[in-house]
Amino acid sequence: VQLQASGGGLVQTGESLRVSCAAAGQSFTGYTIAWFRQAPGKEREFVAAIQWNSRRTSSADSVKGRFTISRDNARSMVYLQMNSLKPEDTAVYYCAASRTVILSARSLVSSYQNWGQGTQVTVSS
Repeated sequence: VQLQASGGGLVQTGESLRVSCAAAGQSFTGYTIAWFRQAPGKEREFVAAIQWNSRRTSSADSVKGRFTISRDNARSMVYLQMNSLKPEDTAVYYCAASRTVILSARSLVSSYQNWGQGTQVTVSS
């Protein structure tokens, strides 16, 4: 499956932004989709993940209560709604997909085989 992230931009502290991930190439169902982010000079880190049937979601402690992941399988789309943004949320956001990831490994970069190109999110103070 090919992934394309979009929707990034420049916002101020406290504002909201929604980034999207579009999937193409084959059936979207059956894939766990995750969002990761990478700030300059830092390693790529897990943000949130959603199971193919939306029954299970998980998110990093740093975004809990502020970010919400959702998906629309009919449209082959996954969304990350980001509220109360902080300067430390500034990063390139990537979506990733896997059919084989297990629950306990959903936060690991190595669990995902398909990656989008990333979209830049910048939060000014």
